[in-house]
Amino acid sequence: MSEILVRGATFNQKRADILVTDGKISKIAARISARVKKTIDGRTKAILPGFYNLHTHAAMTLLRGRAEDMELQEWLTKKIWPQEAKFTADDIYWGTKLATMEMVKSGTVFFNDMYWHQEAAMQAAQETGIRALIGLTLIDSHPFGQKEQVMANWAKLKNKQTDKVKLALAPHALYTVSSENLKWAADFARRHKLLVHFHLSETQAEVAACQKRYKLRPVEFLDKIGFLGPDVILAHSIWLSKKEIKIIAKRGCSICYNPTSNMKLSSGVMPFTQLKENKINICLGTDSASSNNNLDMIEEMKIGALLQKLNNGQKIKTKDIFAAATKNGASSLGLKSGIIKEGQAADFILVNTKRLDFLPGFNLLNDLVYSVSSECVDTVVVGGQPIMQDRKIAGENELIKQINIRYNW
Repeated sequence: MSEILVRGATFNQKRADILVTDGKISKIAARISARVKKTIDGRTKAILPGFYNLHTHAAMTLLRGRAEDMELQEWLTKKIWPQEAKFTADDIYWGTKLATMEMVKSGTVFFNDMYWHQEAAMQAAQETGIRALIGLTLIDSHPFGQKEQVMANWAKLKNKQTDKVKLALAPHALYTVSSENLKWAADFARRHKLLVHFHLSETQAEVAACQKRYKLRPVEFLDKIGFLGPDVILAHSIWLSKKEIKIIAKRGCSICYNPTSNMKLSSGVMPFTQLKENKINICLGTDSASSNNNLDMIEEMKIGALLQKLNNGQKIKTKDIFAAATKNGASSLGLKSGIIKEGQAADFILVNTKRLDFLPGFNLLNDLVYSVSSECVDTVVVGGQPIMQDRKIAGENELIKQINIRYNW
């Protein structure tokens, strides 16, 4: 027996039934007859791939609104790091649980996380049912980020991975991880077949510090030590030279665009057009709820597209930013997902196209990127399992209660 049958949803401008079997889309047709565990009425909805948030720090939902109107280094050193030092595993669990529900409510089916107390984050993601890549964070000066602690965390948690929640290696940045430890991280990740999640060239000051220390720009240095490869996801990547872009393309790295956070922290504008011209896989992410200040990928698509249009004219198209939010993210993870197609993972959303902000409905993707809010997301299915329907998630009211009790600052 199949798991789900979605009846009459809009797909490629037509009505279609979508059958889900063993966690995959098994059939798409005008009419399907099948015995299923669950039928979903899609007649007022359109089916789309869910969103892949390729860079965030989920538990920083607990720091939302705590530090505003600052540039990156002041924001980190004066406000964020001192507060983070007080967080316990219990805090990380609740902060991540809040983040996962917020992401699901806005249509996200996957998030790539870099933070602390990874076991607590894994538990929160597993309970919500979302896909996640939980980074084993490496920072030289942090007691939780020492190389030995990372190895211990991997040994402890590797057998707790599931088909939806996996581990990655997450060396933080050039200014927080030594050359020696970056080399170790690249080797460790490849020996254990882990993806690597890394902040790159987020500010001009970061680039200048690298040039002063290593006599090379960041990408040139990382390439010299053998760090770069198709297993590496580079967040931000704003201040890149033409030579660096060529190196990234040659090494097959993916890059994550974080437009809202980059604007809010006055970091700069990622060179989307130049990256695209060099056939680099561009993904999309929200960064944290402390620097964004939400985890809404529909909003991120609009802001990301408009920022590029302001800086580069009409070179970025709706399809480009939508691909960054969906199939490009899935591709960076090696997942057979991110598009609605037979044989792909059943990671999809149903959006309510009868809302006022979808009307009159000339073009679904244009409306999704530029017109609607994430309130349009009605249903979220991950791995063939509905984790939100009619905008309701199991445990949401209890979560709100717990957050209000625990974090009434």
